[in-house]
Amino acid sequence: MTTIYIIAAIVLIVAILVVIFRLQVLSAVLKGRYEKRVGIGNDINGLLFVIVFVVGVGAFWYSYQQASAFFLPAASSEHGVRTDQLFWVTMAILVAAFLVTNALLYVFPYFYKYKEDRKAYFYPDNHRLEMIWTIIPAVVMAGLVVFGYKEWTAITSPAPKGAEVIEIMGKQFAWQVRYPGKDGVLGNYNYRNIDAVNEFGIDMNDSASYDDFIPRELHLPKGKPVLLNIRARDVIHSVFLPHFRVKMDAVPGMPTHFWFVPTKSTADMRDETGNAKFNYELACTEVCGRGHYAMRFVVVVDEPADYEKWKASQETFASLNRDYAAEKAPKLVGLLPAKVAAPEAPADSTAAPADTTAVAAH
Repeated sequence: MTTIYIIAAIVLIVAILVVIFRLQVLSAVLKGRYEKRVGIGNDINGLLFVIVFVVGVGAFWYSYQQASAFFLPAASSEHGVRTDQLFWVTMAILVAAFLVTNALLYVFPYFYKYKEDRKAYFYPDNHRLEMIWTIIPAVVMAGLVVFGYKEWTAITSPAPKGAEVIEIMGKQFAWQVRYPGKDGVLGNYNYRNIDAVNEFGIDMNDSASYDDFIPRELHLPKGKPVLLNIRARDVIHSVFLPHFRVKMDAVPGMPTHFWFVPTKSTADMRDETGNAKFNYELACTEVCGRGHYAMRFVVVVDEPADYEKWKASQETFASLNRDYAAEKAPKLVGLLPAKVAAPEAPADSTAAPADTTAVAAH
């Protein structure tokens, strides 16, 4: 409601100023002096330039203060801190340049408005001044480009040795992730292998594929480098992990990658935000079709020990699809772990059923 009152007040003030200006013009016309001198309208217009600039800067600051409540919290990755620094340095430079140039643009008409006794000074050029306002922006821009390029090459360069490797695949309209098993190596894939069971197109003839697993959440270890191998199955998608300042397109036929180090676990962020239901999220920022809005995936950052326990609890894709694996690669079926035998029913039918939670989990 307050905003409506402010807008109404501004409109009313502008209307009053327009009326005053019109009255002054009509008065000058009636007195026969309208063509002979510049009236008060010139002064009003010059003052309005200053008012518009001051009000505009105030409105800009007010909108920033209101929007700041919706800003992302501090970055949850090492490179994210540097990315935020680059963003705010760039914003500071742009705002400073905007204020200086627009202050001159809006204040100049007020101080140098037309007067009958003033003669304009012809100022054709100034080579020194032109060099200054050309060289300084060029140097500043070059510095920002170099800093940005340095960060970009750092996160797209080969990941450190021992990094956790995770594959992310986008499709209309969902994300899927694949992890390597104990061997730490993701199995090969081929788009020709994609079918109703094998959505990743995993090559079942590659022995490295037999311990890969496909969970329903993206888990990341805190404090350890994570390499994301990114691809798309149909159209262009875009991997976006906002809290980690990670964004990379998923392009069909052109795998991309991105590595980073998470620094805050999910539990840390819940404490920091005071939100017990906080979860990291993987979203798509490429409009990829009518179901684009549904491409959201839960991300969990675990402490290193918890992360290893979680990995150990996952069942491999091949184990979950034994018949499929046996059909596609009969020679490698021996790599599958033995099936976990189901517990026998108790002799006494009145006895409580055995707890199979642990068996189901593994």
